Amino acid sequence: MLSSFICSLFFLTQFRLSFSLSQYCLTKFLCCGSSRNSNHIIKMAMWVFGYGSLIWKAGFNYDDRLVGFIKDYRRVFYQGSTDHRGTPEYPGRTVTLEPAPGEVCWGAAYKISKEEDKETAITYLEVREKQYDKKAYVDFFTDPLATTPAISGVMVYIASPDKKLNPNYLGPASIEDIAKQIVRAEGPSGPNREYLFQLEKALLQIGQVVKINT
Repeated sequence: MLSSFICSLFFLTQFRLSFSLSQYCLTKFLCCGSSRNSNHIIKMAMWVFGYGSLIWKAGFNYDDRLVGFIKDYRRVFYQGSTDHRGTPEYPGRTVTLEPAPGEVCWGAAYKISKEEDKETAITYLEVREKQYDKKAYVDFFTDPLATTPAISGVMVYIASPDKKLNPNYLGPASIEDIAKQIVRAEGPSGPNREYLFQLEKALLQIGQVVKINT
């Protein structure tokens, strides 16, 4: 009888101990997991995709730079520049993106991890890209054969064709007219043709060429 009582007491003690340990482990798991997830969200890196001048001149601090592409967009010289490569009286032409199913646009993606660097970069880009009225979040690929993106949610600035939101949009023109405008235009950041030559150089360095779509 006594031995049965001792055995029951032993098993009850073990059960309570196991239950307490289980509760402790569960609590630690949930708390630590939540903490890790919260930290991950707070410290999640921001990525910015550049397809124009950002390829050769970021202008902000970043932790990593990857060469790659986004899908279903093409680069076009359809945006009028009145603050960098032209003036309101004679706008230059810079690149923007337009939807193009099946096409890809190569460029560079920048990783920004530190919170202070993110804030500085956003403040800087909102001024630099102020004539680009739209922000999109896209999948970024580094391998042409990959079906899964290397990074998702990469931010990119786009100048839309909506003249109400983007009064500087110029749109399509013949190659001859685009070339004449680029040759003649000049703004606070320098001649428009310098922008074209820098873009050509930057794309050649990543194995691409400039295409002037009309």
